[in-house]
Amino acid sequence: MDLVKIKERLESRKLELEQRIGKISDDVRHVDRPVETDSAEAVVDHENDEVIDALGNAAVAELTDVNRSLQRLEEGSYGACIECGSAITEQRLEVMPYAL
Repeated sequence: MDLVKIKERLESRKLELEQRIGKISDDVRHVDRPVETDSAEAVVDHENDEVIDALGNAAVAELTDVNRSLQRLEEGSYGACIECGSAITEQRLEVMPYAL
């Protein structure tokens, strides 16, 4: 397993996620829309807000896993399951390098 390559992929993903979270945070903070009097529009706006929140939460959760994986790389415990200690297959880590 090429740990240097994996570290590069994790760091690249970390940057992408940090940018995505920043953009979502900016979008949420800068929404200055009037209160809708049309109930259909209000429902759509509310649903859109929920989607944005879900995307932000998913990005934060993934970023947490990426950071933990980077920490485990530094500690030398990368590639072992945090639940049972068994080795995570290289195929799994290729697809999801932040698998814990």
